[in-house]
Amino acid sequence: MATARSSKAKGRLGQQEIRDTILKTFPELEPDDVRSTAMGQSGEDIQLSPKARDLLPLSIEVKRRKSLATIYDWIEQAKQDGQYEPVVFFRGDRKEWVVMVGLEHYMELVSKWRK
Repeated sequence: MATARSSKAKGRLGQQEIRDTILKTFPELEPDDVRSTAMGQSGEDIQLSPKARDLLPLSIEVKRRKSLATIYDWIEQAKQDGQYEPVVFFRGDRKEWVVMVGLEHYMELVSKWRK
């Protein structure tokens, strides 16, 4: 069973991965433009400077969980054709629709959208 300390470390690493991906996708940003917040701090998990917010008008929450089997089953089902980018549209009862795509594809879309 994971301890609270290891769970926080896992979450912190997840935030850092997303931060690094944003910085790689948008080389015009400096490390101070995209910051991973301290674990347990309220608000967004990734803080964006005004410059970064202009490129990514997003509120970023990062989640790392041990078991997301169902979600990955959905993506695997979408990958079965193998010819196109897998995308999953889903929603809970009385909730809004959510779209799931891979991180690299998402960053490519956002990067193109901003140009």
